[in-house]
Amino acid sequence: MVKKFHQKTKVLICMSGGVDSSVAAALLLRQGYDVTGAFMVNYDSGRAPVGDSNCWLPEYRDALRVAAHLGIPLLKLDFTKEYSEKVLKYMFREYKKGRTPNPDVLCNTFIKFGVWLDWAKRHGFEKLATGHYARLGREIRNPKHEIRNKSQIQNPKFELVQAKDKNKDQTYFLHQLNQEQLSHVLFPIGEFTKPQVRSLARRFGLPTANKEESMGICFVGEVPMKEFLGTKIKTKMGRMVTTRGEVIGKHDGLAFYTIGQRHLKISNDKIQMSNQIQNPSVQTRPLFVVGKNVKKNELIVGYEDDPALHKKEIIVTDVHWVGGQAPKFPLHCEVRLRHRQALQKAIIKCQMSGVKCQVSLDTPQRAPTPGQFAVFYKEEKCLGGGVIR
Repeated sequence: MVKKFHQKTKVLICMSGGVDSSVAAALLLRQGYDVTGAFMVNYDSGRAPVGDSNCWLPEYRDALRVAAHLGIPLLKLDFTKEYSEKVLKYMFREYKKGRTPNPDVLCNTFIKFGVWLDWAKRHGFEKLATGHYARLGREIRNPKHEIRNKSQIQNPKFELVQAKDKNKDQTYFLHQLNQEQLSHVLFPIGEFTKPQVRSLARRFGLPTANKEESMGICFVGEVPMKEFLGTKIKTKMGRMVTTRGEVIGKHDGLAFYTIGQRHLKISNDKIQMSNQIQNPSVQTRPLFVVGKNVKKNELIVGYEDDPALHKKEIIVTDVHWVGGQAPKFPLHCEVRLRHRQALQKAIIKCQMSGVKCQVSLDTPQRAPTPGQFAVFYKEEKCLGGGVIR
């Protein structure tokens, strides 16, 4: 049985047309909230050189069907300009520098819980809800008997907590949120597993109950990454070298390659491009991208067991702490270098008020990728994170 609380609080629920946000909206209604749906248009491929025109239309139709079924209004809001300015420009800029950014993290920080939340507050909504798999916790700064200032009770610290479904947990993408943002958000499905969400969708009779999940770039969808990047980044060929310094070919541009990416094969001790191997039956060893020399415009490759592909020490910059201030160092915690990676034990040492950190991992990790995010955890709490350099 779903508890009812915060009766008649005005909530704007972001409805993407998927099953998760659909169930989130249904749960909010059953909890007694005053619910309004919103479908946000953030990227219109009809104006872009890649993709089908108006790629958001099928999702919008599904969101309309769900809103009609639930009996709530659905607003359609256009944030394509803001998304282009705050996410896409950053994404292309980072790729041009040879790094591999994560647009989903930036999208959450600056779009979903940035411009969307600002719009919601300006229009009288007290909360913004999404279909993220995450939970909110609250921490009172001092035990009750020690509190002398009542504001410590009235303004507890908000905690970002992993979802019940650890396989679907999305706190990795939310780790840049601050206390002000968290004080205005709701994650209605954080206490449920994905199978439970599906079951609720069927029980509520939602039109999206059996809809498959979408993948790809946040709001852009499933497009070939090289083709998408090619709309803004020109080909800049350079040398491809092994970690031993052997020149084995050319690359199309450092922006189009990711650390850890499988790229080449070796046959008869002679390196060849995979599509040039004449005899497929010959035993081969794959090669992987292990680094980039931006100054020389060189792509560096090596075998799976190459030490250059596995690192035990990484530097993380622009670190954000969810609680608003850095913890005490050294910090013994766990870290995740990519979404859904198993948590890894680590020791964090930081300088510059916790903005730049050295991460020492218990075991070497494969392909820490510059531009991606390292996110720190303590038990189930997401502490924050920063950019891998």
